[in-house]
Amino acid sequence: MIEQINNYFAVDILYFWVNLGILPFWLVLIFFPRSHISRIFVTSIFPIFILSGTYIFMIYKSFLGSFDFIGNFSLYIGIDNLLNLFTDKSFLMLFWIHFVSINLFVGGWMVKESQKFSINNILLALPLITTYLIGPIGLFLFWIIKIFHSKSINLYD
Repeated sequence: MIEQINNYFAVDILYFWVNLGILPFWLVLIFFPRSHISRIFVTSIFPIFILSGTYIFMIYKSFLGSFDFIGNFSLYIGIDNLLNLFTDKSFLMLFWIHFVSINLFVGGWMVKESQKFSINNILLALPLITTYLIGPIGLFLFWIIKIFHSKSINLYD
């Protein structure tokens, strides 16, 4: 059974499903940030649970493929070592799941924070879309909006 699942979910197919599967969460965050659907399914542990399961499955697939996990620590030595790691599709997929998980978590956090400060949903849409595409810049845009909307700067919040 596990072998059949392992064979079906090749890295290319898993990449397709992760990208397709993350879209509904982002659409709910962007268009219905204050809805019960958003609160129950998007800003809860639910999407992180699914993406964590996918991440664990990719680690399992990598382990079966005799991936050099200890060698991964060489990415901290230099950018050329990081480039070598990205030539492996398994590592690249692990990175991609990591990236979309963190971006979705940040998007959910932005929605929760916008509710605390009563930031308009239309104003929130731009940082959410930007976070989906290029995470750190979307987070920066949200902080700018939050600072101007709350009329205060709080460096430890």
